[in-house]
Amino acid sequence: MKNIQILLTTLVIIFLVGCQKSKPITDDTLVTSQVDGVTLTHRNAITPPQIFTPINEDYRALYAASLMSTPDFGGKIVRKLDNGETYVALGQVEHFWIALADKEQQELIGYVPMRAVVKSSLYANTIRKDTRRVRKSSNKAVKKNCVTLSADSKACKKADDNTWIID
Repeated sequence: MKNIQILLTTLVIIFLVGCQKSKPITDDTLVTSQVDGVTLTHRNAITPPQIFTPINEDYRALYAASLMSTPDFGGKIVRKLDNGETYVALGQVEHFWIALADKEQQELIGYVPMRAVVKSSLYANTIRKDTRRVRKSSNKAVKKNCVTLSADSKACKKADDNTWIID
């Protein structure tokens, strides 16, 4: 009789444990993925890459780039990078994109194109080189040679292409 009570109690406990609701999986649920032998922890909203080459170095944002949920422009924007802020480049993924984590973290937060970030050690020189670059204006002053044809008209020749225009 005692064995039957223990068996019934055990069955009731197993039944009740099995009936408990599990938490629904949302975009914010943390999941892990195994890619090229590396375990990545990320939110469910972030699609794991297909190719992964580890970097694990501090990188800085060159501009306020969009952090994407997939390593291409077809994904959703997760958030924007803060210009000049430091992030951890977890690795390079397909399409020459970088998988990023917040500073001193290992959780994958999204992807940016390789041109959006630079190694922290190269940041100052990269910014300095960019500010030295002279930006040429496409609106050059065009010299005109004009000849009066009559009291109310004239012809002007553009110096850059030798075209005459009658006004």
